[in-house]
Amino acid sequence: MIKKEMIAMLLAGGQGSRLGVLTSKLAKPAVAFGGKYKIIDFPLSNCINSGVDTVGVLTQYRPLRLNQHIGIGIPWDLDRSIGGVTVLPPYEKSANSQWYTGTANAIYQNLEYIDYYNPDYVLILSGDHIYKMDYEAMLDYHKTSKADITLATYQVPMEEASRFGVVITDDTGCIQEFEEKPEHPRSNKASMGIYIFNWKVLREALTALKDQPSCDFGKHIIPYCHERGSKICAYEYKGYWKDVGTLGSYWEANMELVDIIPEFNLYEEFWRIYTKSDQLPPQYIDPEGSVTESIVGEATEVYGTVQHSVIGSGVTIGKGAVIKNSIIMNGAVIGDGVVMDKAIIAEGVHIGDNAELGVGEEVPNELAPHIYSYGLVTIGENSVIPAGVKIGKNVAIFGETTIDEYPDGLLKSGSSIIKAGE
Repeated sequence: MIKKEMIAMLLAGGQGSRLGVLTSKLAKPAVAFGGKYKIIDFPLSNCINSGVDTVGVLTQYRPLRLNQHIGIGIPWDLDRSIGGVTVLPPYEKSANSQWYTGTANAIYQNLEYIDYYNPDYVLILSGDHIYKMDYEAMLDYHKTSKADITLATYQVPMEEASRFGVVITDDTGCIQEFEEKPEHPRSNKASMGIYIFNWKVLREALTALKDQPSCDFGKHIIPYCHERGSKICAYEYKGYWKDVGTLGSYWEANMELVDIIPEFNLYEEFWRIYTKSDQLPPQYIDPEGSVTESIVGEATEVYGTVQHSVIGSGVTIGKGAVIKNSIIMNGAVIGDGVVMDKAIIAEGVHIGDNAELGVGEEVPNELAPHIYSYGLVTIGENSVIPAGVKIGKNVAIFGETTIDEYPDGLLKSGSSIIKAGE
């Protein structure tokens, strides 16, 4: 048996349904971010920057590209002979085989992996948050507090607290009460979904609740431990943190990267974000092209105008095109004369010449107003948009579309074209 002080378990199996067509073919942690990265790069980089060199990544929904991205962990210095990164999908057992049915159930199904390292502490992480955090500092707080469990918390605006699980603490930082997405919150200390457990405490709770349907940390494990008298403390995190679980928050987090004074700095030397990088030629800006307040990836060719946008690698932006406040992912081709404002364009999309995206008034989406909102145009990967069409706001498109699907050349605001099986 190998002894590690603390190992991390990174939950990366979520479908990310609130990202709509962006996660039709890949898991949310594998979605591109910041023109160069994947969302999962941030917790993985935090781990190695914090000295956590053993990470189990729990995958489930459409894991292929996530697995390919992680590989054996070389970009994050997690290709270790002892420890390193290990991808942990659900697997068949001799009896009672099942998918991961909840966050805690996923950990329970991997007790053997954790036991192998015999850790003193287990760090539980989510694979879909953008932030930089020193987990070693959180562990020091956990030890100093003599806690059984430490939750990372983040102060959110009181009007948004009902979206989160919130905690009520005493003067010492010990947690007295929990409220899971309360209608009338009494606190704005939101749980970040980051936990440090004493392994013995966590193992006992997981075993005791092994038959609990859809066993979850916030709903089941933490309340169970609280009722049994475990000391649970709140570690208040004051840096940048963004849950990019909705299209609005995902777009907003990307746009914050290109503000004049960015809220989240990708260029700090002392806390780098690592990722798998392909060997690509440099970007090219044509004499008739211009780029302002934007991130532009390698091998991208810009012949038009790009303003306050995040552009991935291998993108082509045609002559006369005007791109504003948008995210364009790897390999997309934007035709000549295209105009777009507040669009999210997934990988491999082809937009025909002179198309206009983001026109007209803002109208709630007819198919899924809770997903396709914020005035955005969202186009899923490898979709095709014909030349000359106009597309309104709060629109979703996924698939190879033809001019016949745009009445009078217009897809009005609030509409969707989503082709099954694409």
